[in-house]
Amino acid sequence: MSEFEPASRVSRIKSSASVAAAARVRELKAEGRRILDLTVGEPDFDTPEHIKAAAVEAISKGETKYTSVTGTPALQKAILQTIELRSGLRYAPAEITIGGGAKQVIFTAFMASLDAGDEVVVPAPYWVSYPDMVLANEGTPVVVTCGEESGFKLTPEALAGALNERTKWVILNTPSNPTGAVYSKAELRALADVLADFPNVFVLTDEIYDQIYFGAGRISSLVEVAPELKDRVLAVNGVSKAYAMTGWRLGFAAGPAPLIAAINKLQSQISSCPSSVSQAASAAALTGDQTFVRESVEVYRSRRDAAVAALNAVDGLSCATPEGAFYAYVNCGGAIGKTTPEGKVIANDEDFTLYLLEAASVAVIQGSAYGLGPYFRISYATSLDVIEESIAAIDKAVRALS
Repeated sequence: MSEFEPASRVSRIKSSASVAAAARVRELKAEGRRILDLTVGEPDFDTPEHIKAAAVEAISKGETKYTSVTGTPALQKAILQTIELRSGLRYAPAEITIGGGAKQVIFTAFMASLDAGDEVVVPAPYWVSYPDMVLANEGTPVVVTCGEESGFKLTPEALAGALNERTKWVILNTPSNPTGAVYSKAELRALADVLADFPNVFVLTDEIYDQIYFGAGRISSLVEVAPELKDRVLAVNGVSKAYAMTGWRLGFAAGPAPLIAAINKLQSQISSCPSSVSQAASAAALTGDQTFVRESVEVYRSRRDAAVAALNAVDGLSCATPEGAFYAYVNCGGAIGKTTPEGKVIANDEDFTLYLLEAASVAVIQGSAYGLGPYFRISYATSLDVIEESIAAIDKAVRALS
Protein backbone atom coordinates (compact mmCIF):
# COMPACT_ATOMS: atom_id res chain seq x y z
CA MET A 1 0.00 0.00 0.00
CA SER A 2 1.43 3.35 -1.02
CA GLU A 3 1.87 6.06 1.60
CA PHE A 4 0.28 9.44 0.97
CA GLU A 5 2.66 12.40 0.83
CA PRO A 6 1.02 15.82 1.00
CA ALA A 7 2.05 18.56 -1.41
CA SER A 8 4.81 20.86 -0.24
CA ARG A 9 2.35 23.72 0.18
CA VAL A 10 0.60 21.72 2.91
CA SER A 11 3.80 20.99 4.81
CA ARG A 12 4.75 24.69 4.67
CA ILE A 13 1.74 25.74 6.72
CA LYS A 14 0.25 24.94 10.11
CA SER A 15 -3.34 24.55 11.22
CA SER A 16 -5.16 27.67 12.37
CA ALA A 17 -4.43 28.32 16.06
CA SER A 18 -7.93 29.66 16.65
CA VAL A 19 -9.53 26.64 14.99
CA ALA A 20 -7.28 24.33 17.03
CA ALA A 21 -8.19 26.14 20.26
CA ALA A 22 -11.90 25.83 19.50
CA ALA A 23 -11.46 22.13 18.77
CA ARG A 24 -9.68 21.59 22.10
CA VAL A 25 -12.50 23.33 23.93
CA ARG A 26 -15.03 21.05 22.24
CA GLU A 27 -12.97 17.99 23.24
CA LEU A 28 -12.83 19.06 26.88
CA LYS A 29 -16.55 19.80 26.95
CA ALA A 30 -17.22 16.36 25.45
CA GLU A 31 -15.25 14.89 28.36
CA GLY A 32 -17.65 16.59 30.73
CA ARG A 33 -15.55 19.58 31.76
CA ARG A 34 -17.15 22.99 32.02
CA ILE A 35 -14.95 25.36 30.06
CA LEU A 36 -15.29 29.13 30.04
CA ASP A 37 -14.55 29.80 26.38
CA LEU A 38 -13.05 33.16 25.40
CA THR A 39 -11.56 31.91 22.12
CA VAL A 40 -14.47 32.11 19.72
CA GLY A 41 -14.18 34.85 17.09
CA GLU A 42 -17.83 35.04 16.17
CA PRO A 43 -20.85 36.92 17.51
CA ASP A 44 -22.93 35.07 20.09
CA PHE A 45 -26.06 36.65 18.62
CA ASP A 46 -28.38 34.91 16.20
CA THR A 47 -28.65 36.12 12.59
CA PRO A 48 -31.38 38.80 12.45
CA GLU A 49 -34.83 37.55 11.49
CA HIS A 50 -35.22 39.64 8.33
CA ILE A 51 -32.00 38.14 6.97
CA LYS A 52 -33.11 34.59 7.71
CA ALA A 53 -36.48 35.38 6.12
CA ALA A 54 -34.75 36.47 2.91
CA ALA A 55 -32.96 33.12 2.78
CA VAL A 56 -36.20 31.22 3.33
CA GLU A 57 -37.89 33.24 0.60
CA ALA A 58 -35.04 32.51 -1.80
CA ILE A 59 -35.42 28.79 -1.14
CA SER A 60 -39.19 28.96 -1.56
CA LYS A 61 -38.80 30.78 -4.88
CA GLY A 62 -36.36 28.19 -6.18
CA GLU A 63 -33.32 30.46 -6.09
CA THR A 64 -31.13 27.45 -5.38
CA LYS A 65 -29.21 27.12 -8.64
CA TYR A 66 -25.79 28.25 -9.80
CA THR A 67 -25.32 31.98 -10.03
CA SER A 68 -22.71 33.94 -11.93
CA VAL A 69 -19.23 33.56 -10.47
CA THR A 70 -19.51 37.27 -9.66
CA GLY A 71 -22.77 36.82 -7.75
CA THR A 72 -26.39 37.70 -8.28
CA PRO A 73 -27.30 41.14 -9.65
CA ALA A 74 -29.08 41.91 -6.37
CA LEU A 75 -26.00 41.17 -4.27
CA GLN A 76 -23.67 43.00 -6.64
CA LYS A 77 -25.86 46.08 -6.40
CA ALA A 78 -26.04 45.79 -2.59
CA ILE A 79 -22.24 45.52 -2.29
CA LEU A 80 -21.58 48.45 -4.62
CA GLN A 81 -24.09 50.62 -2.76
CA THR A 82 -22.63 49.60 0.61
CA ILE A 83 -19.08 50.46 -0.44
CA GLU A 84 -20.15 53.84 -1.77
CA LEU A 85 -22.16 54.58 1.38
CA ARG A 86 -19.27 53.67 3.70
CA SER A 87 -16.35 55.14 1.74
CA GLY A 88 -17.82 57.55 -0.80
CA LEU A 89 -16.05 55.63 -3.58
CA ARG A 90 -17.75 54.16 -6.62
CA TYR A 91 -16.76 50.81 -8.08
CA ALA A 92 -17.97 49.06 -11.22
CA PRO A 93 -19.31 45.47 -11.17
CA ALA A 94 -16.04 44.36 -12.79
CA GLU A 95 -14.19 45.68 -9.73
CA ILE A 96 -15.82 43.42 -7.12
CA THR A 97 -15.48 39.75 -6.30
CA ILE A 98 -17.66 37.55 -4.10
CA GLY A 99 -16.55 34.39 -2.36
CA GLY A 100 -17.27 31.83 0.34
CA GLY A 101 -16.28 34.15 3.16
CA ALA A 102 -13.68 36.91 3.38
CA LYS A 103 -11.15 34.21 4.24
CA GLN A 104 -11.58 32.55 0.86
CA VAL A 105 -11.40 35.90 -0.92
CA ILE A 106 -8.05 36.68 0.73
CA PHE A 107 -6.64 33.24 -0.05
CA THR A 108 -7.74 33.47 -3.67
CA ALA A 109 -6.26 36.96 -4.00
CA PHE A 110 -2.88 35.61 -2.95
CA MET A 111 -3.30 32.62 -5.26
CA ALA A 112 -4.03 35.00 -8.13
CA SER A 113 -1.05 37.26 -7.51
CA LEU A 114 1.89 35.59 -5.77
CA ASP A 115 4.85 33.84 -7.36
CA ALA A 116 7.79 32.22 -5.59
CA GLY A 117 9.96 34.90 -4.02
CA ASP A 118 7.22 37.53 -3.76
CA GLU A 119 7.09 39.10 -0.32
CA VAL A 120 4.06 40.09 1.73
CA VAL A 121 4.43 42.52 4.63
CA VAL A 122 2.46 41.17 7.59
CA PRO A 123 2.24 43.48 10.64
CA ALA A 124 2.28 41.57 13.92
CA PRO A 125 0.14 40.96 15.88
CA TYR A 126 -1.66 39.46 12.89
CA TRP A 127 -4.71 37.33 12.21
CA VAL A 128 -3.36 33.80 12.46
CA SER A 129 -4.10 32.87 8.84
CA TYR A 130 -2.21 35.62 7.00
CA PRO A 131 1.32 34.14 7.06
CA ASP A 132 0.14 30.63 6.25
CA MET A 133 -2.02 31.84 3.37
CA VAL A 134 1.06 33.56 1.94
CA LEU A 135 3.21 30.46 2.39
CA ALA A 136 0.59 28.19 0.84
CA ASN A 137 0.68 30.36 -2.29
CA GLU A 138 4.48 30.38 -2.75
CA GLY A 139 4.99 33.81 -1.15
CA THR A 140 7.26 34.88 1.68
CA PRO A 141 5.68 36.56 4.71
CA VAL A 142 7.76 39.45 6.06
CA VAL A 143 6.57 39.86 9.62
CA VAL A 144 6.98 43.37 11.04
CA THR A 145 6.58 43.61 14.80
CA CYS A 146 4.21 46.39 15.86
CA GLY A 147 4.40 46.60 19.62
CA GLU A 148 2.14 48.11 22.20
CA GLU A 149 4.16 51.33 22.11
CA SER A 150 2.80 51.98 18.60
CA GLY A 151 -0.71 50.90 19.51
CA PHE A 152 -0.06 47.55 17.78
CA LYS A 153 -0.09 49.44 14.47
CA LEU A 154 2.31 49.63 11.54
CA THR A 155 4.27 52.89 11.52
CA PRO A 156 5.50 54.66 8.35
CA GLU A 157 9.10 54.03 9.43
CA ALA A 158 8.53 50.30 9.93
CA LEU A 159 6.68 50.04 6.62
CA ALA A 160 9.46 51.83 4.72
CA GLY A 161 12.02 49.49 6.25
CA ALA A 162 10.12 46.40 5.11
CA LEU A 163 9.49 47.38 1.49
CA ASN A 164 11.76 46.43 -1.39
CA GLU A 165 11.61 45.37 -5.05
CA ARG A 166 10.30 41.92 -4.05
CA THR A 167 7.32 43.23 -2.08
CA LYS A 168 4.00 42.36 -3.71
CA TRP A 169 1.54 43.06 -0.89
CA VAL A 170 1.13 44.89 2.41
CA ILE A 171 -1.65 43.69 4.71
CA LEU A 172 -3.61 46.14 6.86
CA ASN A 173 -6.30 44.82 9.20
CA THR A 174 -8.38 47.56 10.78
CA PRO A 175 -10.07 47.08 13.21
CA SER A 176 -7.55 44.41 14.09
CA ASN A 177 -7.92 40.81 15.06
CA PRO A 178 -6.42 40.20 17.65
CA THR A 179 -5.90 43.66 19.19
CA GLY A 180 -8.92 45.74 18.21
CA ALA A 181 -6.54 48.50 17.04
CA VAL A 182 -7.90 51.00 14.51
CA TYR A 183 -5.87 53.19 12.15
CA SER A 184 -6.83 56.86 12.14
CA LYS A 185 -7.08 58.92 8.96
CA ALA A 186 -3.74 60.56 9.74
CA GLU A 187 -2.06 57.19 10.26
CA LEU A 188 -3.45 55.83 7.00
CA ARG A 189 -2.35 58.97 5.17
CA ALA A 190 1.19 58.57 6.52
CA LEU A 191 1.32 54.96 5.32
CA ALA A 192 -0.04 56.02 1.92
CA ASP A 193 2.78 58.56 1.61
CA VAL A 194 5.33 55.77 2.06
CA LEU A 195 3.54 53.58 -0.49
CA ALA A 196 3.73 56.40 -3.03
CA ASP A 197 7.42 55.58 -3.47
CA PHE A 198 6.64 51.91 -4.20
CA PRO A 199 4.17 51.95 -7.11
CA ASN A 200 4.27 48.17 -7.65
CA VAL A 201 3.18 47.29 -4.13
CA PHE A 202 -0.47 46.30 -3.57
CA VAL A 203 -2.33 46.68 -0.28
CA LEU A 204 -4.87 44.21 1.09
CA THR A 205 -7.08 45.96 3.61
CA ASP A 206 -9.03 43.46 5.70
CA GLU A 207 -12.05 45.44 6.88
CA ILE A 208 -14.27 42.61 8.09
CA TYR A 209 -14.77 44.35 11.47
CA ASP A 210 -15.29 47.86 10.08
CA GLN A 211 -18.81 48.22 11.51
CA ILE A 212 -17.77 47.08 14.99
CA TYR A 213 -16.14 50.37 15.92
CA PHE A 214 -16.39 52.23 19.23
CA GLY A 215 -15.20 55.65 18.09
CA ALA A 216 -17.21 58.60 16.86
CA GLY A 217 -18.64 58.42 13.36
CA ARG A 218 -17.45 55.62 11.11
CA ILE A 219 -14.10 54.01 10.51
CA SER A 220 -11.86 55.23 7.69
CA SER A 221 -10.54 53.04 4.88
CA LEU A 222 -7.13 53.43 3.24
CA VAL A 223 -8.65 53.79 -0.22
CA GLU A 224 -10.97 56.51 1.09
CA VAL A 225 -8.09 58.45 2.68
CA ALA A 226 -5.78 57.89 -0.29
CA PRO A 227 -7.98 57.49 -3.41
CA GLU A 228 -4.86 57.70 -5.57
CA LEU A 229 -4.12 54.15 -4.39
CA LYS A 230 -7.44 52.78 -5.60
CA ASP A 231 -5.82 50.89 -8.50
CA ARG A 232 -3.70 48.84 -6.08
CA VAL A 233 -5.87 48.37 -2.99
CA LEU A 234 -8.00 45.28 -2.47
CA ALA A 235 -10.55 46.10 0.23
CA VAL A 236 -11.94 42.88 1.72
CA ASN A 237 -15.15 42.67 3.72
CA GLY A 238 -18.12 40.42 4.33
CA VAL A 239 -21.24 39.81 6.38
CA SER A 240 -19.91 37.35 8.96
CA LYS A 241 -19.05 39.61 11.87
CA ALA A 242 -21.37 42.62 11.70
CA TYR A 243 -24.51 40.60 10.93
CA ALA A 244 -23.76 37.42 12.97
CA MET A 245 -23.53 35.38 9.77
CA THR A 246 -20.26 33.46 10.22
CA GLY A 247 -21.76 30.18 9.03
CA TRP A 248 -23.32 31.68 5.91
CA ARG A 249 -19.82 32.03 4.40
CA LEU A 250 -20.14 35.12 2.25
CA GLY A 251 -17.33 37.61 1.71
CA PHE A 252 -16.51 40.18 -0.92
CA ALA A 253 -13.79 42.55 -2.05
CA ALA A 254 -13.37 45.62 -4.23
CA GLY A 255 -10.22 46.33 -6.18
CA PRO A 256 -8.61 46.91 -9.56
CA ALA A 257 -10.38 45.14 -12.42
CA PRO A 258 -7.37 43.07 -13.62
CA LEU A 259 -6.84 41.63 -10.14
CA ILE A 260 -10.56 41.00 -9.71
CA ALA A 261 -10.67 39.20 -13.07
CA ALA A 262 -7.83 36.92 -11.99
CA ILE A 263 -9.55 36.16 -8.68
CA ASN A 264 -12.83 35.44 -10.44
CA LYS A 265 -11.12 33.11 -12.93
CA LEU A 266 -9.80 31.06 -10.02
CA GLN A 267 -13.15 31.24 -8.25
CA SER A 268 -14.82 29.78 -11.36
CA GLN A 269 -12.60 26.72 -11.03
CA ILE A 270 -12.71 26.45 -7.23
CA SER A 271 -16.40 26.63 -6.36
CA SER A 272 -18.20 28.09 -9.41
CA CYS A 273 -20.04 30.58 -7.22
CA PRO A 274 -20.94 31.28 -3.60
CA SER A 275 -24.12 29.79 -2.15
CA SER A 276 -27.14 31.32 -3.86
CA VAL A 277 -29.13 31.24 -0.61
CA SER A 278 -26.33 32.97 1.30
CA GLN A 279 -26.21 35.60 -1.42
CA ALA A 280 -29.91 36.36 -0.98
CA ALA A 281 -29.47 36.62 2.78
CA SER A 282 -26.41 38.84 2.39
CA ALA A 283 -28.19 41.24 0.04
CA ALA A 284 -30.90 41.60 2.68
CA ALA A 285 -28.28 42.16 5.37
CA LEU A 286 -26.53 44.95 3.47
CA THR A 287 -29.65 46.76 2.28
CA GLY A 288 -32.05 46.10 5.15
CA ASP A 289 -32.60 47.53 8.62
CA GLN A 290 -29.25 48.19 10.32
CA THR A 291 -30.63 48.41 13.87
CA PHE A 292 -29.07 45.07 14.80
CA VAL A 293 -25.60 46.32 13.90
CA ARG A 294 -25.94 49.48 15.98
CA GLU A 295 -27.39 47.66 18.97
CA SER A 296 -24.86 44.83 18.92
CA VAL A 297 -21.97 47.31 18.81
CA GLU A 298 -23.27 48.92 22.00
CA VAL A 299 -23.44 45.50 23.65
CA TYR A 300 -19.86 44.82 22.59
CA ARG A 301 -18.85 48.21 23.97
CA SER A 302 -20.28 47.41 27.42
CA ARG A 303 -18.61 44.00 27.40
CA ARG A 304 -15.30 45.56 26.32
CA ASP A 305 -15.42 48.12 29.11
CA ALA A 306 -16.17 45.46 31.72
CA ALA A 307 -13.49 43.09 30.41
CA VAL A 308 -10.74 45.71 30.18
CA ALA A 309 -11.45 47.06 33.66
CA ALA A 310 -11.46 43.57 35.20
CA LEU A 311 -8.31 42.46 33.37
CA ASN A 312 -6.38 45.56 34.40
CA ALA A 313 -7.31 44.83 38.02
CA VAL A 314 -5.49 41.47 37.86
CA ASP A 315 -1.98 41.77 39.28
CA GLY A 316 0.55 40.96 36.53
CA LEU A 317 -1.82 41.54 33.61
CA SER A 318 -2.49 44.69 31.60
CA CYS A 319 -4.75 45.42 28.67
CA ALA A 320 -5.01 48.37 26.29
CA THR A 321 -8.54 49.44 25.40
CA PRO A 322 -9.58 48.10 21.96
CA GLU A 323 -11.11 50.59 19.55
CA GLY A 324 -12.99 48.05 17.46
CA ALA A 325 -13.77 44.38 16.76
CA PHE A 326 -14.56 42.18 19.79
CA TYR A 327 -11.13 41.15 21.04
CA ALA A 328 -8.75 42.26 23.77
CA TYR A 329 -5.01 41.56 23.63
CA VAL A 330 -3.78 41.07 27.17
CA ASN A 331 -0.17 41.52 28.28
CA CYS A 332 0.74 38.64 30.59
CA GLY A 333 4.41 39.53 30.96
CA GLY A 334 3.96 39.82 34.72
CA ALA A 335 3.20 36.10 34.93
CA ILE A 336 6.17 34.91 32.88
CA GLY A 337 8.85 33.28 35.04
CA LYS A 338 6.46 32.48 37.88
CA THR A 339 5.74 28.98 39.13
CA THR A 340 2.42 27.13 39.25
CA PRO A 341 1.22 25.36 42.43
CA GLU A 342 2.35 22.12 40.76
CA GLY A 343 5.90 23.45 40.43
CA LYS A 344 5.92 24.21 36.68
CA VAL A 345 7.61 27.42 35.56
CA ILE A 346 5.58 29.63 33.21
CA ALA A 347 8.17 30.17 30.48
CA ASN A 348 6.03 31.91 27.84
CA ASP A 349 2.51 32.92 26.91
CA GLU A 350 1.66 29.43 25.60
CA ASP A 351 2.53 27.97 29.02
CA PHE A 352 0.34 30.62 30.61
CA THR A 353 -2.68 29.89 28.42
CA LEU A 354 -2.32 26.14 29.09
CA TYR A 355 -2.15 26.92 32.81
CA LEU A 356 -5.37 28.95 32.58
CA LEU A 357 -7.09 26.09 30.79
CA GLU A 358 -6.03 23.49 33.36
CA ALA A 359 -6.19 25.58 36.55
CA ALA A 360 -9.05 27.95 35.79
CA SER A 361 -10.97 26.12 33.03
CA VAL A 362 -10.67 29.30 30.95
CA ALA A 363 -9.78 28.98 27.26
CA VAL A 364 -7.86 31.83 25.60
CA ILE A 365 -5.34 31.92 22.72
CA GLN A 366 -1.66 32.63 23.22
CA GLY A 367 -0.22 35.78 21.68
CA SER A 368 2.61 33.86 20.01
CA ALA A 369 0.00 32.44 17.63
CA TYR A 370 -0.53 36.02 16.45
CA GLY A 371 3.17 36.76 16.15
CA LEU A 372 3.70 38.73 19.36
CA GLY A 373 4.10 37.59 22.94
CA PRO A 374 3.85 37.61 25.88
CA TYR A 375 0.14 38.24 25.35
CA PHE A 376 -3.08 36.32 25.05
CA ARG A 377 -6.26 37.10 23.16
CA ILE A 378 -9.75 36.98 24.55
CA SER A 379 -12.98 37.39 22.64
CA TYR A 380 -15.76 39.31 24.33
CA ALA A 381 -18.32 38.11 21.79
CA THR A 382 -19.87 36.17 24.64
CA SER A 383 -22.13 37.01 27.56
CA LEU A 384 -21.16 39.45 30.27
CA ASP A 385 -21.69 36.67 32.84
CA VAL A 386 -19.13 34.45 31.09
CA ILE A 387 -16.68 37.35 30.79
CA GLU A 388 -16.94 38.24 34.47
CA GLU A 389 -16.72 34.62 35.65
CA SER A 390 -13.76 33.96 33.35
CA ILE A 391 -11.72 36.93 34.51
CA ALA A 392 -12.47 36.15 38.15
CA ALA A 393 -11.12 32.64 37.52
CA ILE A 394 -8.07 34.08 35.74
CA ASP A 395 -7.45 36.38 38.71
CA LYS A 396 -7.60 33.45 41.13
CA ALA A 397 -5.21 31.40 38.98
CA VAL A 398 -2.73 34.28 38.70
CA ARG A 399 -2.78 34.84 42.45
CA ALA A 400 -1.89 31.16 42.93
CA LEU A 401 1.40 31.65 41.05
CA SER A 402 4.55 32.20 43.06
